[in-house]
Amino acid sequence: MNNIDSIALIGGGPAALFVVKHLMAEKIYPKELYIFEKSENLGSGMPYSHYGANFEHVANVSANELPELPQSFTDFVTKKDLKDYPDFANKAGESINEYQVIPRLLLGNYLEDQFYHLLKTAGKHGVMIKVFKNTKVVDIDRKNDDFFTVITESGDAHNVSKVIICTGHQWSSENEIRSKGWYDSPYPPSKFNIVSNHSVAIRGTSLTAVDAVKTLARLNGKYVEENGGLKYLINEENKNFSITLFSKRGFLPALRFHSEGSPYSEGWIMSHDEIQEYKQEHNGFVDLDYVFDLNFKQPLRKKNEKFYQEIKDLTIEEFVEKMLELREKLDSFQLFKAEYAEAEKSIERHQTIAWKETLSAFSYAINYPAKHFSAEDMMRLRKTLLPLISVIIASLPQSSYKELIALYDAGVLNLISVDDESHIESHEEEGIIYHYTDEDGNKKSDHYRLYIDAIGQQPVQFNSIPFEGLKNGRFISSGYIKFKDPEKGKSEFERDSSHIMKTEPDNYYLRVDGLNINDHFQALDYYGKATEDLYIMAVPYIAGLNPDYSGLDFCDTAGKRIVQSLV
Repeated sequence: MNNIDSIALIGGGPAALFVVKHLMAEKIYPKELYIFEKSENLGSGMPYSHYGANFEHVANVSANELPELPQSFTDFVTKKDLKDYPDFANKAGESINEYQVIPRLLLGNYLEDQFYHLLKTAGKHGVMIKVFKNTKVVDIDRKNDDFFTVITESGDAHNVSKVIICTGHQWSSENEIRSKGWYDSPYPPSKFNIVSNHSVAIRGTSLTAVDAVKTLARLNGKYVEENGGLKYLINEENKNFSITLFSKRGFLPALRFHSEGSPYSEGWIMSHDEIQEYKQEHNGFVDLDYVFDLNFKQPLRKKNEKFYQEIKDLTIEEFVEKMLELREKLDSFQLFKAEYAEAEKSIERHQTIAWKETLSAFSYAINYPAKHFSAEDMMRLRKTLLPLISVIIASLPQSSYKELIALYDAGVLNLISVDDESHIESHEEEGIIYHYTDEDGNKKSDHYRLYIDAIGQQPVQFNSIPFEGLKNGRFISSGYIKFKDPEKGKSEFERDSSHIMKTEPDNYYLRVDGLNINDHFQALDYYGKATEDLYIMAVPYIAGLNPDYSGLDFCDTAGKRIVQSLV
């Protein structure tokens, strides 16, 4: 099929890779395919390149969990020299362990290789490929209904018929520029290149925070094998080095366990037709309770009848309370050690932890009906379920656990649980002052010469979208979800109108993070009408309507939906 004149992919990371994969799978061969990538590599994006990883950083996926690409990761690796990855290399003649997590830079090499493989296939079918590396797109405009104009930093303009925005992660650096010792993210890790003979503060306990811990630990000491375990030895010249993690809930990420098959197949999530049919019968909304029963309770029943019986009559709020009750009673590191033992047993026996696996799958499934929830349900989801989900789906690799525990046992790593009132301010000389109330109710104001914000990727709001040509209301708009009960909307509006919009005669809408899109990832204009030739799959731009996104699996599914829409 050559009925598409030209497609521009803004960003050349994993999202773009999977769009090209599905273009080839559906036999869609545009006359021209433009790829604009701000770095020097295709396929790897930020997480799997030196912009987001060093050699010590590992992905939270293994070879058997990767979406399908032209060549398997195992076949790719058997032809590679793995001297840079000694923990991953095998003895001569042995195949790799497909259940072992993959070093991120090695995974990036694989993704780049597969991207070029797919582009070669496209070229064979007559597609003219135009790749622009080290090229930043500064604007996308549309003066003519027939095409978009993509404008690069150097001032070049390219006219294309369809645009797919897949720019990936976007990290702020405004505080880094302004304040010495204050970092807005741990990326790229190369910016940390001096030792810290003092305590360091890290905000968050997500995988992003673990990345920061891994980098700093190696700058200030080393790990050694001892008695079958791992021990951390701090360098003598910076013996005052320590790391304090600050977390609102005080939870460390859950660990990888044995998983039975991919939880991310599309076969069991609500289809587009099912969503539309349900909305017609239920006043225009999909109910969160229905999706929770359909995509969590019922699949759980098939995996673990006993556990299902314990929770089948619980509301979402009651279920979350039950699951968090034990976590809140135990010391964070004691719970961490207990969960490691549970995960090890799961792996050893090849038995999954059913409720965790099903909850991870559910978190993926809600991406599709979520934009059809009422505002009330979206608020419930964010307040109750997502805090639990974010801990469970982290899937921290066992090797990372061992490093964190070695730091903890060496007295280098500790965790402070803080409330919503905690805040930071810039220190006049270096770093920040962390204001918080400790668990005994004492107000604290601690100075840290080095502070890293590591709560992970935050959504990019409408005003911060870098493409001014799209922001006139004709092409993109902020995400909004309607309140089912106008009275509830009214009370929320009166309490805080900054996140609520009122329209005549008496409708209220909750503003969610990022931009408005439909089920095909098409951008919606101010009136909710699809901008047919503009697709958005950059996670920071659509996070409000996609509450959870699972890396490569999300890219694969989103790429498929976009390409099917092109057909």
